[in-house]
Amino acid sequence: MHYDHILYSLDAGIARITLNRPDRLNSFTAAMHGELRDAISRVAADDRARVLLLTGAGRGFCAGQDLSDRAVSADAAPVDLGHTVETLWAPLVLSLRRLPKPVVVAVNGVAAGAGANIALAGDIVVATRSASFIQSFCKLGLIPDTGGTWALPRLLGTARAMGLAMLGDKLSASQAADWGLIWKAVDDDAFSAEIEALLLQLSTAPTFGLAKTKELILGSGTLSLADALEREAQAMRACGYSADYREGVAAFLQKRPASFTGR
Repeated sequence: MHYDHILYSLDAGIARITLNRPDRLNSFTAAMHGELRDAISRVAADDRARVLLLTGAGRGFCAGQDLSDRAVSADAAPVDLGHTVETLWAPLVLSLRRLPKPVVVAVNGVAAGAGANIALAGDIVVATRSASFIQSFCKLGLIPDTGGTWALPRLLGTARAMGLAMLGDKLSASQAADWGLIWKAVDDDAFSAEIEALLLQLSTAPTFGLAKTKELILGSGTLSLADALEREAQAMRACGYSADYREGVAAFLQKRPASFTGR
């Protein structure tokens, strides 16, 4: 598939997807959704891809939905936004959450609306200190979709989730890190090096075990302790049969760096 609105590459185990509409703060159109869906499917199907980086081009990460992509006006017929969520935004969030590989999101600028919640669908989110997160839905009479109503209270608690969702205040990257919304905020001039070091670490890590870790953590919210322990036992059984586990033990005993394959 030819991409007009995103950039895609795969090298040395690192798949990179860049939202590439910088003149519109990388806001989404239906065409951009299709391209991103295709690229994520490529990452999922390619064993050479050990980690996915998602970032934005230009001065922002993503401003959410491009409102000019819809014909909406005060006197126009109602728009079925539920259909948009069901067919575009929800599948996008699920594809990132279900990807059996680490997803690093590098927030290089403002992340607003659905753009903020797409960022939160990553496994490890790192932002420049100049970046910000805005739940701007309330300014349009909407609710925080794209997984916002699920992620915000789990990451922040009810009080902070309500404040961000109902007031639409800008949250700085530093505050987001302090509150536990993201992994860390990094000085702008150190951002690129920080991201590359993280990608190198994850691209050479035991991918099979990381995928199981991701699956169990994301699925733990409604489980009892007994059920969580049972799932851990099943996952440990699968990990114990993996080549990565055997290599990790051998490397430890031989006092050498491990050479993981992700299998």
